[in-house]
Amino acid sequence: MKIIPSLILAIAAIVAASLIGDGLTDLRTGDRYVTVKGLAEREVEADLALWPLHFVASGSTLQQARDQARSSREAILDFLERHDIAADQVELQRLNVNDTSANPYRSGNVEQTFIINQTLTVRSTDIEGIRDTAQAVGELLDAGVVLSSDYGPSGPLYLFSRLNEIKPEMIAEATAAAREAAEQFARDANADVGDLRRANQGVFEIRARDQAAGIAEQQQPVKTVRVVTTVEYYLR
Repeated sequence: MKIIPSLILAIAAIVAASLIGDGLTDLRTGDRYVTVKGLAEREVEADLALWPLHFVASGSTLQQARDQARSSREAILDFLERHDIAADQVELQRLNVNDTSANPYRSGNVEQTFIINQTLTVRSTDIEGIRDTAQAVGELLDAGVVLSSDYGPSGPLYLFSRLNEIKPEMIAEATAAAREAAEQFARDANADVGDLRRANQGVFEIRARDQAAGIAEQQQPVKTVRVVTTVEYYLR
């Protein structure tokens, strides 16, 4: 009767050893993986232009400053109309009036001056039209308009708003590039690429096509969209 329990214990020990051995084998196999990166880039063109036109008017009285501001505003609207930019594409986004005599930090006698800062912003999908019009901005100076860059960019901003439309294809391209890199690594290591272990999509970046000091991405109509995915594959 004592032989049977001993036999059962022996069989259980053999099974347990087998399971442990299998587990260690899976663990060692599972530790074999490769981390690769896949890059996808695409050249795109901006589909929206925002052009803030900041201008300044001043006068010794508020009425004088207002008259000059009105004259500058009308000159800008006339300029835009001559270049086929309709009035409904332009809106007033900023208006600020400053009385220099009201400055609590002034010293001595300061002549009272009223300064009006205004911003008219053009919003258009006609990228080429905005580019051409911006090249002729000197006409505003000839008309007596005092443009300012104190309150933001002095030229058009070009935006790309269709990123979501190209994301799926670019992710697929980057993932395929990562898989290709993994397969090359596996061939060099005399292994095969197994299942996916982990994946990180990465962050989409919109960059200026022409990388140059002092030139921001939004100043260039042509851009480069870039994404790098990080993928881990098991090796077998």
